[in-house]
Amino acid sequence: MMTDDSKVHSDQSNPLRFHAMNVTYSCPKCESINQAEIGDDATAMSCSHCEHTLQIPPGALNDGKVTRCLACPSADLFVRKDFPQRLGVTLVTIGLLGSSVAWAYGYLYWTFGILFASALVDLLLYALVPNALMCYHCGAMYRGVRNMEEHGSFSLEVHERHRQQKIRLAELQHAQSARQPISQPIEMD
Repeated sequence: MMTDDSKVHSDQSNPLRFHAMNVTYSCPKCESINQAEIGDDATAMSCSHCEHTLQIPPGALNDGKVTRCLACPSADLFVRKDFPQRLGVTLVTIGLLGSSVAWAYGYLYWTFGILFASALVDLLLYALVPNALMCYHCGAMYRGVRNMEEHGSFSLEVHERHRQQKIRLAELQHAQSARQPISQPIEMD
């Protein structure tokens, strides 16, 4: 559930300096999805569900540029298309299946027509859909960021490092919770 009513704490007294970008993030406390407009001078973001306040680290925002994630301690960000990946895969799959059916019935022109049409739709979407900046660690997405290309595209190595860190942290938390003594004795009848 996305909401547009996250509270952002900032000083917008100088309208010439204000540059708004959109951030979609998951609250670390209640895990609800929030969406907020953030300015260069923002100091904190508040969850619209639980009112948990995230302090924006100094230097994380600089003249419309995001130097690190605002929702988690990670500095690893990458550029991607602001388009649902499942929808893109679905479009390509429909094109592939449609051309396969046409090929099976011996319609050579329809086969290549469907393939070229799906490739054209894919090319148009790639050209028209804007980029977004995304955090490897928490999945926060930033739109309207200046110079986001400085972060580079997706790196499987960085993604795998963050995935392994999450697994190790979950295992450590599970092991620590298993070692904690029971706070109240269990009485048996």
